Amino acid sequence: MQTKTLIIHKDDNVAVALTTLYKNETYNGVSLQENIPAKHKFALANFNEGDPIIMYGVLVGKATRNIQKGGLISTQNIQHATNTYQLKERHTSWHKPDVSKYQNKTFNGFYRADGSVGTRNYWLVIPLVFCENKNVEVLQEAFMKALGYVPKESPYEAMVHRLVREYETGNTVNDLLVAGEDEFETVNKKVFANVDGIKFLKHTLGCGGIRDDARTLCGLLAGYITHSNVAGATVLSLGCQNAQISTLKEEIEKRDANFSKPLYLLEQQKIGNENKLLNEAIKKTFIGLAGANNLIREPAPLSKLCIGLECGGSDGFSGISANPAIGYTSDLFVALGGSVVLSEFPELCGVEQELSDRCVDEPTAQKFMQLMTTYNKRATEVGSGFYANPSPGNIKDGLITDAIKSAGAAKKGGTSPVADVLDYPGKITKQGLNLLCTPGSDIESTTAEVGAGANIVLFTTGLGTPTGNPIAPVLKLSTNTNLYNKMHDIIDIDTGTIIEGNETIEQAGERILNYIIDVANGNVSAKAEATLHDDFIPWKRGISL
Repeated sequence: MQTKTLIIHKDDNVAVALTTLYKNETYNGVSLQENIPAKHKFALANFNEGDPIIMYGVLVGKATRNIQKGGLISTQNIQHATNTYQLKERHTSWHKPDVSKYQNKTFNGFYRADGSVGTRNYWLVIPLVFCENKNVEVLQEAFMKALGYVPKESPYEAMVHRLVREYETGNTVNDLLVAGEDEFETVNKKVFANVDGIKFLKHTLGCGGIRDDARTLCGLLAGYITHSNVAGATVLSLGCQNAQISTLKEEIEKRDANFSKPLYLLEQQKIGNENKLLNEAIKKTFIGLAGANNLIREPAPLSKLCIGLECGGSDGFSGISANPAIGYTSDLFVALGGSVVLSEFPELCGVEQELSDRCVDEPTAQKFMQLMTTYNKRATEVGSGFYANPSPGNIKDGLITDAIKSAGAAKKGGTSPVADVLDYPGKITKQGLNLLCTPGSDIESTTAEVGAGANIVLFTTGLGTPTGNPIAPVLKLSTNTNLYNKMHDIIDIDTGTIIEGNETIEQAGERILNYIIDVANGNVSAKAEATLHDDFIPWKRGISL
């Protein structure tokens, strides 16, 4: 049975409304002074101006005016505030969940020469610079339908063709609005049964800016090329840009000193003729695909999985349903010897002390604190610190300060020790919980997590988002059942069951783990995969929250 309110931590002085509450009703011994919308908070005590607001057991804001006990907490009466943080003792002991029933479970994946195991088998086509985007588009058009990765005609193309026919027969605009939908022609089967797809990573970088931008881009692209879900790649270079082929090779070697995947590097200014460039790219890519098709899935331990932890379009339920649920899933993977990665540093603002205390050693803790301090300083210098992270949608649905959002977002990382802290675009090399410096911007962050090695991403959302990734399944988890029912075409898993009292966080976490195994096996596709949401946005340092 669903309860109507929740006090998350014993030290909290606000409570969360799990459903809309009404003036004069009494909850937690408090008579409400006004209506409290679902997902929002109400005061458990009288606050004077400047008083601290505590939620999740940490400081998340300060009152900007007097607030009556039972009053709504809103942007009109509190502002973002956090405690300072410093290097303290290590707190790395944790209660490992029982994973005995998963100990001998495996998934069927693609083994790579470096010992990693992929959940998918993709070929990449990558431009080193935006000047090559047009050529990448030509290759995309040439390959996708011919190889059976998309229908010959989508339902939307069929609709346009029908509208054209209606228009050419002289029908009015109103007739066009009620025109029916045609059947569309599909491809019977893929040419390469063991290749999950060929992916095209267009971007707007590679030249201009500063040289560090080019080096960082090459590092990210190297992360994708060396990724366990990738069989090989075709890279198009113009030739004169900052992001040089030599730089890409250096970044690949950093991540895999014995790199042996097929890699075709084509430079347009050397080849000269664009037609020759495209012909060579098509022939070599086809040969690479044929080779990748020889790979088959083989059993692998769950410790070979690397799980990204992400959120986007968050709401007031994120920190009490979906985020702690995947936090428990994270703990299960760590206990099994796997790797997980938590990113979005602007959304860890206010919980720095807890996370730094959980780092396995002092140098790791210091690195985390230094990255947080530097990032916030750079953001402030361009006119917007971490405090500005919550979006209008976040605020409307209860995340009214960055610290409230952060305290809930950090729940994705579970309770295990922090094994490593990585700066973007680093690669995960350690088992356990890894922290990766990225923006809170969900696509930039998801792009970075996959570049760091995540071969499946868990993505929580309270408002709904179609976000996906070109090479890693991105599983969307709704924080509330209404969203799941409304947007089931893009949401994979519902954790609103926790809010409704039908499931515990631990039960949901295990259900998520079982779903991950099915996806890793290739038995189930993420909704974002099926709809080809191949979102890829490299982070240009210092300008994104």
